[in-house]
Formats: sequence, C-alpha cells, structure tokens
Amino acid sequence: MMLKGLPKTLYHTGDKIRYECRLGYKRIMPLLATFAICQRDNTWTPLQEACTRKSCPQLEEPLNGQIIYVNRTFQFGSQAHYVCNEGFHLLGTKLLYCELSGSNVDWSDNPPACEKIICRAPPNIANGKYTNSHKPIFDYNEVVTYSCNPSMGPDKYSLVGESKLTCRGLWSMVECQYPVVENGRLVSGFGGKYYYKAQIVFECNQGFHLKGNSTIFCGANSVWEPEMPECIKGTKGVPFLLSLLDFISLTLNINNIK
Repeated sequence: MMLKGLPKTLYHTGDKIRYECRLGYKRIMPLLATFAICQRDNTWTPLQEACTRKSCPQLEEPLNGQIIYVNRTFQFGSQAHYVCNEGFHLLGTKLLYCELSGSNVDWSDNPPACEKIICRAPPNIANGKYTNSHKPIFDYNEVVTYSCNPSMGPDKYSLVGESKLTCRGLWSMVECQYPVVENGRLVSGFGGKYYYKAQIVFECNQGFHLKGNSTIFCGANSVWEPEMPECIKGTKGVPFLLSLLDFISLTLNINNIK
C-alpha cells in the first residue's frame, strides 16, 4: 500500500491517514481497513496489508508445447516461459511478462505458437543421389542417405564425407555425444567424433561391474543405442556362500601362519 495524498509534517491525536493500493494491486477480500488513527500515546492504530497483486488472464497451453510459470503464478510481476516439444520450434516471443496495462495488468505480448520442424530437400551432389529424393519436404529427425552413382569407366565413384544427414530444421550430420561412463573406460571404438553406426565397447574399472550392454552404437537420432551402460560398485553375481568360504579360507591361512 502507499499513502493517499501528501503527508503532513505533524499529526495530532485523532488524525486519520488513508492508504491506497499501488498500481498492479487490488483490495483483499473481505475488505480490510486502509486507514490508521493517531492515538494518545503517539502511535498509530495497527494496520494490515490490505492489497494483493492483480492476476493476468490465465494462458492456454500451446499445442505441442507447454508453459512454465517462472514464479509459479500468473500474478502481476510473474513470467510465463514457453517451451515446445521436441520436433517443434517456437514462433513468437518465448517469455511473457505480467505487467501494467493502463490501470490493470496484462501479458506483455501475444502468446507464441509451436510449429512443426521440417526441412526442404537436401542439396544434390554430383555423380550421386540420396534416399527419398522425390520428396519436397522432410520431417524432423528424418534421415537421408547419400550414395554414389555407378561409374561408366574403370574407376568407381567414392563418397567423400558422411553418408547420412538428419533433418533438424537444417540438415546436419548424425553425430552422437562423446561417450563417458563413470568408473568405466573404452576398450574399442576410440575417436574424436562419433557418427552414424559408430560402434564402441566399454568395460568397467576394477571393483565395478557393468549394468547394461557393453557394446553400443550411434543411432539415426544422434542417440547411443542401446542406452549408455553404467558401472556399479561391487562384483556382479558373486554368491554369498562363495564369499563366506573365501573368508574362512583366509582366516585359516592366517592362523596357520601364526
């Protein structure tokens, strides 16, 4: 709240001051007092906060996307963050603010929309072709494979570069992230970059066992398949009885040494 009107330099017993809501705020219901009275002991009568933030209109979730309210509310001062699902991109403003609009509050811009990601046909190459070349439009994550035409002479054409491109709005090579497994190491498939169908083999450090597949490959969606394994502490599948027998054997050996 803020003081209504200009303050006086001196107030006497019985004087009353009034408050009003700031812009962007409204009265709390049921209505609370918005005035205070100067008392004989030179103090003001107690006054509670009587105003609360106004709310912007509730936004509709976008088709193929979602809204994340940064402050978990759509009241004055809050933010609405728009995010599209995979395979879609945002058309419009990503972040809306609940702000003053005259004497009321409203969102800072029109809500954006989520549009499907597509690619136009990839470039042609001399003496070569790509799969599905009859299509003018390709969907998100769709992969095309290049190959060379048969040669009319004794020398064959050979493909220079990666044979597969993936639609990501723009055409990009199928490439997986550098593989890292905590408490494990690569034993096969070393390289700086990993493209489509690149295969690697893991093993765990001593004292850890592998959960998952030791051999994985880079899939068409730039994701390792099957999923990245884990190295779990301990030895896999050691029966309790075998561990107990080892302990007894070790104890007997120590006693014999003594």
